[in-house]
Amino acid sequence: MTSPEDTTAVVRLDLRAGAAALATPQAVRDRVAEQLGRAGLPEPDYPLFLVTDTPAGLTDHQLQYELLSGYRAVGETRILVLLVGSSPGSYAGEEEAYLPDRRLVRPTTLRAATTGLVWAGDLRSARTALDRPEPDDPAALAVLVDLLSVPDVFVQVLEGLRKLPDSVAAPGVRLLEQDLPTEVRDRAWRDALTRFAGEDSGAGDPVDIVPDSQLPEALRTLVTGRDGRGHGHRRPDGQANLAHRRCAESLDRADEGLVALRSFPGLLHPARRDALEADLHQAREDLDGFRALVERALQGGGGAAAPTAEATARLGALGLRVPSADSAGERVGEGLRELAGRLLGDGLALRSVAQHFTALAGRVEPVPGTALLHRLADHSEESVNRGSATEYAAPPRTPGVVLLMAGAAGLLGGLWQWPAVLAALLVPVLFVIVALLGAKRLHTGRRAARWPMGPRIAAVAGAVAGAAVAYAADPPLWLGGTGLLAGLGLTAEAVRRLWRDAADSWAAGRGTTALRTALDGLDTLLAELVREHWAAEERLYCADAARSVAGMLRATAAAADAQASPEPLAPAGTGSAGSNEEEDWLDEPSALETPESDAGDGGADDGDWAAAYAWDNTRDRHGDHEADRDSDPYGDRHVGDPGPYGTPSPAAYLAGTDDAPWASGEGDRAPRWLDREIGEGGPDLVATLAGDLRNTAMAAMAPYWGAVERGQAGALALARTEERVRQLLSAARHHLWRYGVLAPPPYPADHRARTTAAGLLGTDSLRVAELVGRETDRGAVVQLSSPEQGALLSRDPEAALWIRFAPGTLQGEIEAAWRKSGSPPAEETLWTSSGRYAGLIRLTPLRMGVVDTVLPRQSTGGTARTDADRAEPSTHAEFREDDRW
Repeated sequence: MTSPEDTTAVVRLDLRAGAAALATPQAVRDRVAEQLGRAGLPEPDYPLFLVTDTPAGLTDHQLQYELLSGYRAVGETRILVLLVGSSPGSYAGEEEAYLPDRRLVRPTTLRAATTGLVWAGDLRSARTALDRPEPDDPAALAVLVDLLSVPDVFVQVLEGLRKLPDSVAAPGVRLLEQDLPTEVRDRAWRDALTRFAGEDSGAGDPVDIVPDSQLPEALRTLVTGRDGRGHGHRRPDGQANLAHRRCAESLDRADEGLVALRSFPGLLHPARRDALEADLHQAREDLDGFRALVERALQGGGGAAAPTAEATARLGALGLRVPSADSAGERVGEGLRELAGRLLGDGLALRSVAQHFTALAGRVEPVPGTALLHRLADHSEESVNRGSATEYAAPPRTPGVVLLMAGAAGLLGGLWQWPAVLAALLVPVLFVIVALLGAKRLHTGRRAARWPMGPRIAAVAGAVAGAAVAYAADPPLWLGGTGLLAGLGLTAEAVRRLWRDAADSWAAGRGTTALRTALDGLDTLLAELVREHWAAEERLYCADAARSVAGMLRATAAAADAQASPEPLAPAGTGSAGSNEEEDWLDEPSALETPESDAGDGGADDGDWAAAYAWDNTRDRHGDHEADRDSDPYGDRHVGDPGPYGTPSPAAYLAGTDDAPWASGEGDRAPRWLDREIGEGGPDLVATLAGDLRNTAMAAMAPYWGAVERGQAGALALARTEERVRQLLSAARHHLWRYGVLAPPPYPADHRARTTAAGLLGTDSLRVAELVGRETDRGAVVQLSSPEQGALLSRDPEAALWIRFAPGTLQGEIEAAWRKSGSPPAEETLWTSSGRYAGLIRLTPLRMGVVDTVLPRQSTGGTARTDADRAEPSTHAEFREDDRW
């Protein structure tokens, strides 16, 4: 048996009118393609045909049934025929009068195991005894066809018919429909599309970057992997490393010369200053050579485009080592797919996700070497000189401890009585001599270095203070001599500190610090260039793919915006060329209607025995129309009038030419075996529909991820995916209109449980649990049979087959309600993919001998039938080879 998972959709055909248009295999295929194409579905592997016909049409439409039975497909073709109306009758002998509903005559084509017949002689849609609906009331028929169009129900009914004699049964039904009003559903659909697409506020708006820890492994490797590739970027024997080492050694020698210059010999002799000058000059030349090498590397490290293999080879010639990419970038497509699913799963709108992918492309994209050239200006010779001049412009700031030492030295050297007090001038004079000598040693060109005035002033002040103390205290000579020696020691330490600081400041002013900063900056720039070349091709591909995905997401958002404002539904029968011949069958003579006789005949053709017992479906079938207007509530309403909310006609729905199921409205328009529970929408409605759209988008983009992994994510793959997105969004809308809000779309969904009926519809699933769990007695359903047809049904109550069904999304709620109420779970409950209907179906077999299988004599080539060519029992029929398709 074909499982529901193997099916896609049920193709509906109405042979009561327009059957002549299905006279060739190509016409049948065109009709099937027309219906499935509107639903966004492919050609079926296991075709399911739901055919609406009359009992008399079984033999009249043998050609059409043969074409359907022989429909070419991968799997078997299954046909479920819904017969509406009474049989024309049959006879056992010439003396026996015509008896209505005595026989159901079918051709041998419909005797196959893959075909079943459901005979509803009267849809019994009247809610009161005063109602006079037709046996084939369109309002009731549309609901019945809608129910049988659910693949799960179709397969279950057909499987049940195979267990019954002749695979024929009369149905009894009791249904509960839970749905939303059209305007509520439309508004929720538009809100979900808007939430799903997001606001178009500009692609350049700032967006929060996804943390590296939340990126998939494949993308995180490309984003952060280069950061650990900066060490060892120079080969030991390469040009870059040699140039860098020469410059570093020159700076090291300059540092050693600075240490020598900072000592007292450096203050007393100019040789050490000259040696330091030579080392700094050599360091500048070596730095210029290294800067030139870095410039060549940047110019050869890729042009306006991203780095290439040739650029990597040129870097290698300069002695730079670009690490291999190893396996980085092998799972880029998988990583992008995982990231998109994660962001969409978090509830982000499409345009927000697109901005994240654009930001990712900017982070992972390699920067060409020429884009780094402008940063050389930060380490140029002019910049180094400018920084040096700025740093040496101000004299060194004297530390406070040096000022204390100078003041204390002056104080101790001034403790003399007259005339020895002149010795107090020795310490200040030494500070002045050191200042003059230091300024001379650190001169720059013609300009001597400025020496700080603070120590000299402190020494003079200390000497004056010492002389004043000596004048007042009259110290002995030994105390003055001891103080002078101590003052000279403090002077020496203060001078050492002053010279050290001045030499450091001068060396920095001459470029020692600026040169080393420039060397480190150039080497860092070189390391960054090498990092940008790591996995350059993989990162470039990842950036291009991320931008392509961003474009795809924005195109999907645009398609969602288009779906939020759909075109008005075209009138039934005018949608395509394939349905031109099948305009509203309600505007044509009914197939159950007695044909008009010739003007001179005055009555029905005596030879047309089938028409003698056919239903008269004209507006005045009860007699005088004006006289019955008051007693017939349906007498003043044409059955072809559209339903409420501006929905298409039921005829268009039965023929499969509408875009959404036909709602028959509420109140007396609904058949008595149908109860409607209309909700106003729950709090989770829009969020759930937006989640369905996200799953739909991911399903639509599934082939695109394969193209990304194969490196074929070009314009063609993008165009194909955009078209598939539009088709699946249209199919999602079609699914919502046909199967309701409770049923999830037939695309891969996440593992989260779908919300309850209260959350989606604002209704309770208790009524569904009560209906499905009812005892299977005859009062539970309404038998869709005429009184005459009732005599043909089996009297064995055990022979009837019962089918319980409810939406699969409510299974948990319904089973919980059964456990809460203490009712035992109903056995063999069918959990359907549709979310609109729940209830009971009873298939009652016919009595033995009611169904006749015949071989019609006439050819199926489309010639007109005569009375003599009407069906006979199979024992008298001939089977001709030209009758076979």
